[in-house]
Amino acid sequence: MSINNELVSDKSLAEISALLRYKVIQMCHESKSAHLGSSLSCVDILSSLYFQVLNIRPDEPDWPERDIFILSKGHAALALYASLASKGYFPNDWLTQYNQDGGILAEHPPAFGVPGVEAATGSLGHGLPIATGQALGMKMRKRNSRVFCLISDGETNEGSVWEAALFSAAHHLDNLVVFLDYNKWQATGRSDEVLNVTAHSDKWRAFGWEVEMINGHDHKQIIEASHNDSSKPKLIVADTVKGKGVSFMEDDNNWHYRVPNCEEVRIARVELGF
Repeated sequence: MSINNELVSDKSLAEISALLRYKVIQMCHESKSAHLGSSLSCVDILSSLYFQVLNIRPDEPDWPERDIFILSKGHAALALYASLASKGYFPNDWLTQYNQDGGILAEHPPAFGVPGVEAATGSLGHGLPIATGQALGMKMRKRNSRVFCLISDGETNEGSVWEAALFSAAHHLDNLVVFLDYNKWQATGRSDEVLNVTAHSDKWRAFGWEVEMINGHDHKQIIEASHNDSSKPKLIVADTVKGKGVSFMEDDNNWHYRVPNCEEVRIARVELGF
């Protein structure tokens, strides 16, 4: 099923998010690939951006005046691919090729070949520096476009994130908006137990950023926070739940790597309303 611009007004973002979550679960099951929980936690952010916020043209992916979205937490590529297909960047049939031999949709976003994918990401800490460079380039070209980037809380363990944060503030990149998917887990445990990455707001403000905290599953809050009226780059700390949308997956880090079986897919489908 594809959702085009004409249908958005007739479909709530909650319904779109439910559809995206079901697509994500199907892709994970069929490909026997990981990172399901991490993908489900950011679906509401992606649906809000792609269906309400971003100035984009799916039929013209390289439109020079477009807004740019970079998924720095590239392990959540399932959610990105589902969003791009639903928005019309490529056929939904491509989703069946996810992480398959000969398929175009790799487990992490590739550098080339997938319409709507702006950068190869997956090695954590790479996406935000790329987004920073894109935002600076837009300033130099005097374009009014904006750059949006989605990072994970565990990703803030990487030093390159903080280098990019310092650079962005120093260059007053108010056209850069970063969402931090604060689902409080990373691969091997709770984020604040692996390294002390709590107090995100204080840390980013100290680095010179405008900061706002929101419910990362509230579409209205996501959309409103996407606007930046300051002269600084903006960080949005989105409080999320890993595995959001399926009761037995929520806040269970086993679903970072686990693949659902047929019965679990059936239960998830019912819970999501399909």
